[in-house]
Amino acid sequence: MLEQGTFVISIDFELHWGCIESKKELTTDHQQYFLNTRKAIPEMLSIFKKHNIHATWAIVGMLFNKNIDEWEKNKPLNLPKYLDSKVSVYDWIEKNNFHSEDDPFHFAPALIELIKNTKHQEIGTHTYSHYYCLEQGQSQEQFFEDITIAKKIALQNNIEIKSLVFPRNQFNKEYLPLCNKLGITSIRSNPDVWYWSPVAKSTFFRKLCRTVDAYLKIIPQKKVYLKEINAQASPIQLPASRLYKPWIPRFSIINKLKLNRILNEMTSAAKFGSCYHLWWHPHNFGNHPLECLEELNKIVNHYIILNKQYGFQSLTMNEIANRLMINSTENKDFS
Repeated sequence: MLEQGTFVISIDFELHWGCIESKKELTTDHQQYFLNTRKAIPEMLSIFKKHNIHATWAIVGMLFNKNIDEWEKNKPLNLPKYLDSKVSVYDWIEKNNFHSEDDPFHFAPALIELIKNTKHQEIGTHTYSHYYCLEQGQSQEQFFEDITIAKKIALQNNIEIKSLVFPRNQFNKEYLPLCNKLGITSIRSNPDVWYWSPVAKSTFFRKLCRTVDAYLKIIPQKKVYLKEINAQASPIQLPASRLYKPWIPRFSIINKLKLNRILNEMTSAAKFGSCYHLWWHPHNFGNHPLECLEELNKIVNHYIILNKQYGFQSLTMNEIANRLMINSTENKDFS
């Protein structure tokens, strides 16, 4: 079963909580960007439902709140004490306040409910506050409280959190025992390439390499085979393969290079029985949602071809973790 190629999609759903540094003020253009994002999510779900695509939605816990009052009630006592206050969502709210009582840029309970009610969709966590695990000043105690609240608010909505994606890909090995203690069984780790190694602040050169790599092969991609993933580790680490970059107007060649890179990597994973882990943010669709959704349709249609030809299978992060743990237990019992 584990010799089949596996297609994993994980989606970092954060809205403005993940963009307070790049979008310091919610201008009219920024608001439209996030409104487009909200409209794109049901379209993504429709595509997934139509073609039986399994996906993990790593959701910032604050999006579960219905209004300002709920947000205040769920506020941790032990806030992250980042030395750089510009990265703190709590500082941003204190300075700028919410847009409205049921602020659509910071709250999204109806969309979460839609995801929850769509077949084959897993809801994981992107931490409660888009928590940065490598920023100076924050602590393990603060992280533990943040995830505790994320799990609590999800459970109030009949959702049990099992998977986690570290915001800004700030993968922190020291926090894995805490994740295990909190019942997290799978996390997304970074590609095994130096320019994806976790850091608090990426240099311009690292960012440049990651951008170029989305279109052109800089370093051969290391294949990830599920049978080689340590199923004894808790949580199980599922490396990312590729970040979907949004469609760019007036750059048809660039768009084709990016899409072909994804499709070719999917084909290779299907042929050789490896795992291909594609991820993005819904707001990556915010500027040109129709064009991005068209590209998503092409990716999904290619998956369908690979599924029929090679048995390429679509699984959530939690489904993979469960299969690996069951397989590990069966092998242990057999020996």
